[in-house]
Formats: sequence, structure tokens, C-alpha cells
Amino acid sequence: MTSSASNADLAPSRPSIVHAAVQLGLVALLVYVCARVMLPFMGILLWSVILAVMLHPLHLRLSGRIGNRWSAFLIGMVGVAVVLVPMFVVVTSLGSSIYSLVSGLQNHSLTIPPPPTWLADLPVVGAKLSEGWSLTAANLPSALRQYGQMLSKPAAWLASFAGGLAAGGLSFVLSIAIAAVLVAYAKGAAAFALSLLELVTNSKARGARLIHLTATTIRGVAVGVVGVAVIQSMLVGVGFFAIGVPAAGALTLVTFLLAVVQIPPLLLTLPVMAYVFATEATTPAIIFAIWSLIAGLSDNLLKPLMLGRGSDVPMPVILVGVIGGMIADGLLGIFVGPVLLAVGFVLLMEWLHQRPAEDGPRIEGPAP
Repeated sequence: MTSSASNADLAPSRPSIVHAAVQLGLVALLVYVCARVMLPFMGILLWSVILAVMLHPLHLRLSGRIGNRWSAFLIGMVGVAVVLVPMFVVVTSLGSSIYSLVSGLQNHSLTIPPPPTWLADLPVVGAKLSEGWSLTAANLPSALRQYGQMLSKPAAWLASFAGGLAAGGLSFVLSIAIAAVLVAYAKGAAAFALSLLELVTNSKARGARLIHLTATTIRGVAVGVVGVAVIQSMLVGVGFFAIGVPAAGALTLVTFLLAVVQIPPLLLTLPVMAYVFATEATTPAIIFAIWSLIAGLSDNLLKPLMLGRGSDVPMPVILVGVIGGMIADGLLGIFVGPVLLAVGFVLLMEWLHQRPAEDGPRIEGPAP
């Protein structure tokens, strides 16, 4: 009798179980509704947070002299001005190049030079590549009938990507404005993040460590990798636009992608130099070659100045982040993708090799 009464006291009552289930259901519904509302703005908000973390050290220096609000306002105005002009030029040129390519393929007005003689000498694929190139140069409609099925999906993706370029440029400007607001409320945001991670990890020390690790990774990848790639590609792009290279915007974007994944942009600029020497006067071509060499090697100077060598995140992670971000979110995803994937990778490694926190539970097992 006593045992039955004890079990009845320990067992949760039916109303309390129903009440807990209702609470969980309401919380899940609230999270779902909020996620649906925020989902269209998720890319912009993520990039805004990344920018805010990058700009916070600068904000701390300026706020001590001109105040918190004026510092945030100045960062927002200068950031919009600095990004808007080159972004507009590159996006406009890239969009025009993609549109011309797609239009030329559709109305058969695209002209292609004959293949170089050395292409046929390549092993395995040289003969087929030379045959397909020759057919395309001699009879584009026939080549499109033969290979059009393979090119339809890439052409549709290029057209869609070109249509999203303008929206991507505006997203950048909006992200900088939001980031300026976030840096003005950095203390409150940091306190909220610390409280959230403390609740998740059940350790204040580990929550603080994860915040520091996340901020360090964001600055390392966004500034030391993406930031250096942006500056280097803009320097190379100035030469492309100044000399009048065809598809200068597309070449600038390719230069940026190469720089992000730590491939020397000289692999792209050297063929462009050869083209310029073949089509332009000697003096402008020499000036362009000197500028391209300096811009192509500028990362050796920029990386020590901008957070050393960037980040310890493996380059395959950065590469997958760039490609996946571009496919998922277009132009904005090129910047957001590698940073988010790098943060996820670093936090995963931290979780797999976590050390005992000062006030947290000890983890038994072999040392990492």
C-alpha cells in the first residue's frame, strides 16, 4: 500500500503532461512562424551579422572619439559608398556579358574564332574538343542542334544568375546599413549571444569560448580570406576595365573566386596579358602587364596586413562554401557561404575536441 502511494506521488499527473505538451507545441509553432517570416531575409541578415563582427573593432576605436551612434552612422555611410560604386560597375558589366552570351546563343548571332592548332594534339579529349569547337565556329546553329541539350541547363542557370545580380548588389548595400545598426547595439547583441550559448552548453566559460572562437573565425575568413580576395580582384579588375578587356566583369568575378580558394590570379591574368599584347598597342599593353603582375601578387602584402594568413580552415571547406553559396544564394552566397561553412567547421572541431571548461563538467576519454 505504501509502495503504491509512493509510485503515485512520483508519477507525473496527466494535466501536467498535457500542459507541458501544449507549451512545447506553442513554442514549436512560434519558432516555425518566425522562421517563415525571417527566411526571405536570412541571407541579408547573416551577411549583416558577419559584417558587424568584422567592423566591431573599427567601431570601438571610432566610438571613443566621436560617440557610439556617430561611429555607427559613419561606418554605414562610408561602407555603402565604398561598396556601391565598384559593385555597380562589376555587376553591370557581368550582367551585360552574361546577357549578351545568352542572347547570342538564342538568336545564333554569336561568333566564335576557330580552335588553336595545339588543341587537337591533347591526349584523349583533344580531337573531340577540336572537332566540336570547329563545328561551333563554322556552323553555330548546327552545333547548337547537336550540343544544345547539354547547354540548355547551364544557359538557363546563367540567365537566372544574371537576373539576380542587381538584387545581389542591393542586398550588399542593405546588409551594410543593417550591420551599422548592429554595431551600435553590439553590447546587447553580445550579451544575448552569451546568454544563449550559456543556456545551450550549460557553461558560461564554454559559451564565452564559443563566442570568441566564432568571432575569430568570422574575422579570419571574412577579412583574411574573402577581404583579401575582394581587394585583389578589384585591383585586377581596374586593369581589365581600363584596358577595355571584353567581359571585364566576368573576369573580375573569376579572379575573385580564384583568390578566395588561394589559387594565384596570375593563372587568369597571364592569358589576358597575351590577348592584350595581341590586340593593343605596345605601351598600353606593357602598362597593363605591369599593373596585372602587381595586382596578382598583392595578396602577399595584403595577407600579413589583414589578420596574418587569414584562417586555419582547410581550403576545401572554403571552396565548397564559395560554390555552394553561389548556387544557393547567388552573388551574396559567394561571401556568406565560405564564412558560414568555416564557422560550422571550426565549431564542429571544437565540439569533437572539447576541453573541460572551468565551471563545466569534465569529459572522460582520451586526449585529442
